[in-house]
Amino acid sequence: MTARDRVLLVVLMLDAVVLGVVELMFLPLSFDGYLLPNLGGFPLPLMPLLAAVTTPLLVSVAGTLSPRVVVAAAPLAAWIVTVAWVGVFGPGGDVLLTADWRSLLLFGCGALPSAVVLGRVLAATHSAPR
Repeated sequence: MTARDRVLLVVLMLDAVVLGVVELMFLPLSFDGYLLPNLGGFPLPLMPLLAAVTTPLLVSVAGTLSPRVVVAAAPLAAWIVTVAWVGVFGPGGDVLLTADWRSLLLFGCGALPSAVVLGRVLAATHSAPR
């Protein structure tokens, strides 16, 4: 890996951290009349959709930098650690990762597609001619 690739990997990991924090902050977003119109408190699971798009994208870009698994999985690991750490030990001791379906949906939508992309990166590196 060149120095440019290393800097890009650090930027990808920082993006994963920032995305994890933003997704946690807006996870309880619902139609309750505060930020969105009042529709009886209907939850809006927008952050799991954001995680399903952005986290696999970060993993795929990291997979192009190096054929090593550690490099390709680094943004996913940074995202998981951030969501778990900030979700449990949030700002001011608040628990942002509550025990409801939105937290499970966030983890599932962020980690599962990223694991599939990581598997594709691994398959491409192992099937490449040596």
